[in-house]
Amino acid sequence: MTLTIYNTLTRQQTPFTPIDPGKVRMYVCGVTVYDYCHIGHGRTFVAFDVVQRWLRASGYDVTFVRNVTDIDDKIIKRAAERGVTTTALTDEYTRYMQDDLAAIGCAAPDHEPRATQYIPQMLGLIELLEKNELAYRAEDGDVNFAVRKFAGYGKLSGRSLDDLRAGERVAVDSTKRDPLDFVLWKHAKPGEPNWPSRWGAGRPGWHIECSAMASELLGRTFDIHGGGPDLIFPHHENEIAQSEGAFRQPFARVWMHTGALRVGEDKMSKSLGNFVTIRDALRKHDAEALRFFLIRSHYRSQFGFSEDMIHEARAALARLYIALRDTPPAPGGVDWNEPHAQRFKAAMDDDFNTALAISVLFDLASEVNRTKSKDLSRQLRALGGILGLIQSDPIAFLQGRTGQPSVSGRAQVRASTTAEAIGADGWIASKIAERTAAKKAKNFAEADRIRAELAAQGIVLEDGPSGTTWRRQ
Repeated sequence: MTLTIYNTLTRQQTPFTPIDPGKVRMYVCGVTVYDYCHIGHGRTFVAFDVVQRWLRASGYDVTFVRNVTDIDDKIIKRAAERGVTTTALTDEYTRYMQDDLAAIGCAAPDHEPRATQYIPQMLGLIELLEKNELAYRAEDGDVNFAVRKFAGYGKLSGRSLDDLRAGERVAVDSTKRDPLDFVLWKHAKPGEPNWPSRWGAGRPGWHIECSAMASELLGRTFDIHGGGPDLIFPHHENEIAQSEGAFRQPFARVWMHTGALRVGEDKMSKSLGNFVTIRDALRKHDAEALRFFLIRSHYRSQFGFSEDMIHEARAALARLYIALRDTPPAPGGVDWNEPHAQRFKAAMDDDFNTALAISVLFDLASEVNRTKSKDLSRQLRALGGILGLIQSDPIAFLQGRTGQPSVSGRAQVRASTTAEAIGADGWIASKIAERTAAKKAKNFAEADRIRAELAAQGIVLEDGPSGTTWRRQ
C-alpha cells in the first residue's frame, strides 16, 4: 500500500506524495509554556511522535519541527504572579515539557524553536503583509491582519466569513477595521517584554510566530502541518492567511489534526480546569501504559479519559510482555515479508491506524504463545518498537520495576502500594518460598492461603515447569 493521510484542508484521505522525493518536512504546533503539560497535550504529541516514527520506518528522511510558545498574555501574567521574568518562567516549563514528553516516549524533534528567537523573521513577514495590503497599523499601535482582504479565509475550518468570530486570544476593540481582524504585532504596554520594530516597540501576536518559524526552518511550502483539534480555528486558519498572504504560495500541503481527549462530555483543557497533568498521571501509572492508552485509538478519534482505562491499558500491554517473557525474541529487526508485518504496514499506511496496528500485535502475541517461535517473538518486539512500545525487559515491566525517568530534579519513580507497605520483592520471594515448601509438604490449604494473600496485594503467581514466577496485576 501507499501511505494515505486524511487532510483536514481537503477533507479527504489521499495518497501522500512529499514535495521532495524521499524527504518529509513536518511542523507540529507545541505548547505555551506557563504550566505543566496535561494528558490532552500528551495525546497530540504522542500521535505525532508515532507519525514521525512511521515515516522514518518507511524510509523517509524526516525533518520534524515542534515549536515552543514562550511569549503570551498567560506567560506574562504567570511570571508577574510568581515575581520572575518571563524568560525564567518559560525556561523552567520548557524543561518540564521536554521531560514529560520524553517520559511517555516522545522522541525530541529535530528543531524546537522558541518564538522569541524568531522576532526578526516575524517582523519581516508582517512587512510583506503590509506591502501586500493585508496588514494595517491601528490607532492603538497594534498591527492587524485584514481578514476580509484575504480570499479563501475559512477554507481550513470550513466556516464562512459571516459565521466567523474573532479568535479567543484576540481582543475585539474599536481600533480594528473589522471584528474578524487579528493582531500581528501588539504595541508595548508598561512592564511587558517588548522588542523594537518599525511600528514601535511591541511583541508578536500568537499566530504570526508559527508562520515565521515554519517558513524559516522548513520553507515557504512544506509537507505536513499538525496540531490538536482546538487549533484548526483560529490558529491554523490564521497561519494559512498570513503565510499565503505574504508569500503568495501554498503553506502546508497536508494538515493533520488529532481528536480531542474527553473527560465526560467535555474536552480536557486548561481553560475548563478538567485536566490531569502528565506528571501527575506518571505518579500513579507506568509511562508505557499511559503511552499505550494514548495510541490504542486512532489519532483522529475522540475518546475519554479515566483512571480505569489506563489500568485496562496496562493489563492489555502486559499480555504482550508475557508473550515476550515466555518466548524470548531472536535477534534482528522486522521481516516485512512476514504476514503479520504486512498487515501492520497496511494499517499504518492507512492514515496511521494505530488501533488496527495494535490489534496485529495481539494477534502476533497469540501466535507466539501458541508456537513459541522466537522469530515471531522478534517480529512482535520489533513492530512494537515502531510504536514506542514493548522495549523494556518483560520481567521488569510485569513486576512493576520499570519505574519512571527523573523529572527535572524531581524524580518521580512510581512505587506501588505493595512496595511501600511490605518491602516488595524480597517479601514476595519469601512468600513464594513458603508456598513451595507448603506444596512439597502437601499442605495445599496453606499454599492456597499464601496465593490468596499475595493476590490481595495485587501479586499474580504463575506456576510453570521451571518454577513459580510472579507479576503485578
